[in-house]
Amino acid sequence: MAGEFPFDPATLEFYAKEAPTYVASGAGGRSAHLDAFLARLDRGASILELGCGGGRDSEAMIAAGFDVDPTDGVPEIAAKAEHRLQRPVRAMRFDQIDATERYDAVWANASLLHVPRLALPTVLAAIARALKPGGWHFANFKAGGAEGRDRFGRYFSYLDLDELKSVYTESASWRIRDIHAYEGGGYEGGRGPWVAITVQKA
Repeated sequence: MAGEFPFDPATLEFYAKEAPTYVASGAGGRSAHLDAFLARLDRGASILELGCGGGRDSEAMIAAGFDVDPTDGVPEIAAKAEHRLQRPVRAMRFDQIDATERYDAVWANASLLHVPRLALPTVLAAIARALKPGGWHFANFKAGGAEGRDRFGRYFSYLDLDELKSVYTESASWRIRDIHAYEGGGYEGGRGPWVAITVQKA
């Protein structure tokens, strides 16, 4: 099982090896949560995207007039996003977040779910530091309540709603603005339970 580090080496290795296939699988559309999140922000707001994948959400945010800093923890995937966006995309793991009050928002769609449970409070605290006062943050996680790996060997924290609320409340001074469960899909196919949270830095 994954340890206390803010990343899982086996998961990063999977994405590095599968970069072309993974990026191609998410080439169309954008996150169903994105429009509601952007509606909370002023036009031109600075947004850090964590785990941008192939760049589809960053592309939509840039087109909508936001100042986007796209990042991904896997260099091979960051390179694919850079090609799509035609702008630099930083290869940055979650433990490398070092900004202080720089961003108006941090968008983390289907990315923080790979952070080992024991390390998640540390990563959320770093996200809070990176945000300006009053800044916004979104993240979603596969639900289930017991951490584990999928058939590809990827690590997932599999949080339930109570755990999600607890880990955010304990990590930093967040105001929870929305938290809910829903059904969603994934790279492995099929549908399953997810949880999502939108918070604001106090």
